Amino acid sequence: MKVMVLVKATKDSEAGVMPSTELLTEMGKYNEELVKAGIILAGEGLHPSSKGARVRFSGDKRTVIDGPFTETKELIAGFWMWQVKSMEEAIEWVKRCPNPMYSESEIELRRVFEPDDFGPALTPELREAEERLRAQSAAKQ
Repeated sequence: MKVMVLVKATKDSEAGVMPSTELLTEMGKYNEELVKAGIILAGEGLHPSSKGARVRFSGDKRTVIDGPFTETKELIAGFWMWQVKSMEEAIEWVKRCPNPMYSESEIELRRVFEPDDFGPALTPELREAEERLRAQSAAKQ
């Protein structure tokens, strides 16, 4: 199962406060453990929402909203994508993570949809098209 691990933003991360060398070292060691365990697929920190944008959809209309997104209560400061056997395994890994922020913080785990989750709605033709697109994308990287 794939799990998206979301590091919630704090006032400091939204203000652009960078992690200390000590925290970067601790996170580096943690990421090495994830690599050795063979579960990490990707992981990155994100710039504050003030450097981002959103596109709001309303029918055919598209509206671009520049950050910061002050009306949003929960923002994301970073993420990992993991391949694990169960949600319980993912939770155990998160419990080993150094605190990613200088203050109280939170990490959210969400299961990623996989083709089998869509059941009969994902016809063999749609599954084949999805696999072809993923292969093409991987080849370009």
